[in-house]
Amino acid sequence: MNTSTGKLDSHTARALHLARRVNNIAPFRVMEMVKAAAELARTGTDVISLSVGEPDFTAPDLVAEAAVAAIRAGATQYTDSLGLAALREAISSHYASVFGVQVDPRRIVITAGASAALLLACAALVDEGDEVLMPDPCYPCNRHFVASFGGAPVLVPSDAARRYQLGADDVAARWTARTRGVIVASPSNPTGTSMSEEQLRAMLAAVRARGGFAVVDEIYQGLSYDHAPVSALQFDADVITVNSFSKYFNMTGWRLGWLVVPDALVPVFEKLAQNLFICASTIAQHAALACFAPASLAIYEQRRLEFKHRRDYLVPRLHELGFAVPVMPDGAFYVYADIGAVAHPARHDSAAFSMAVLREAGVAIVPGDDFGVAAPAAHVRFSYATRYERIEQAVARLARLLGR
Repeated sequence: MNTSTGKLDSHTARALHLARRVNNIAPFRVMEMVKAAAELARTGTDVISLSVGEPDFTAPDLVAEAAVAAIRAGATQYTDSLGLAALREAISSHYASVFGVQVDPRRIVITAGASAALLLACAALVDEGDEVLMPDPCYPCNRHFVASFGGAPVLVPSDAARRYQLGADDVAARWTARTRGVIVASPSNPTGTSMSEEQLRAMLAAVRARGGFAVVDEIYQGLSYDHAPVSALQFDADVITVNSFSKYFNMTGWRLGWLVVPDALVPVFEKLAQNLFICASTIAQHAALACFAPASLAIYEQRRLEFKHRRDYLVPRLHELGFAVPVMPDGAFYVYADIGAVAHPARHDSAAFSMAVLREAGVAIVPGDDFGVAAPAAHVRFSYATRYERIEQAVARLARLLGR
């Protein structure tokens, strides 16, 4: 297979017959950029990563100690496919304390990360030929999850005026006889923007009026900076939400997430989880119980403020360097920037520009072509999930590169 295109070479194609969906799934360019940065670093170049969406923080000591305790106690065998009852109850209590929403623990499905949650949702809801609306730009794997189950992802161009999100009017305009639902994220990757309460409420109502499903990815929900976090569950009891211990809880490699699903769909998701995953990591589940301890929550709040500190430094500096950031990212740890006015010959090609920034400045960023088809060449994504001092160094390198 050609790793740059994701296409099979002729020899492999003759040797194996693979499903057609393989060639319909594009490479994940974020990870391609990570590989290129790693190759450059191996030559001795100091590379500053503003590319991958992974917190530089790791799990607090309480969480790590809970994992060790589970291993020592031999609590390492399969759990129920829906997850540990104690963890589902802890998540239910979290919704009540943070959002004032009562979520029956029965409706919570523990998964092997948010990716597994989204796969389960698509397996349950998407049939061959079904259309699923999502904003453009959006997280690239969402469209591939839909396509993997025979669905047709429909990317709806959005812009800064809409906070790069899907609106009720988009649902009305793009809904067809083949449309079955929507997948959105708030806050979003790559833009770091959230849907307003009014926008989210109206979009959910538009989907509900058409008898469709709504999957709302809330994995960056805890990383909200300018307002209290909002959950779609506050507005629609039948919405399906996805969350994760990766981002706010700093447990990326632990591969642990969850879904909240309507009560009637619990048996459906349980059956699918039993067959596709058996269960999420037992050790990770025991460890995650410690995430909700007061001492852990205090650490997460300190880290949230540190991410905000980084954002409040980086966005103004990018403006000074010629990048356009027309809407302030209010969550996650991403900045989606227009490169059209930067002083560089590759400013009309985000892939070439990102590679030039890597090779000429030793700074890894991500081109927009990972995230949609509407205006990918004009945009790049910065991740500020790295320590403040390294972000300062990256800005200084960009300033030298761009003559600022």
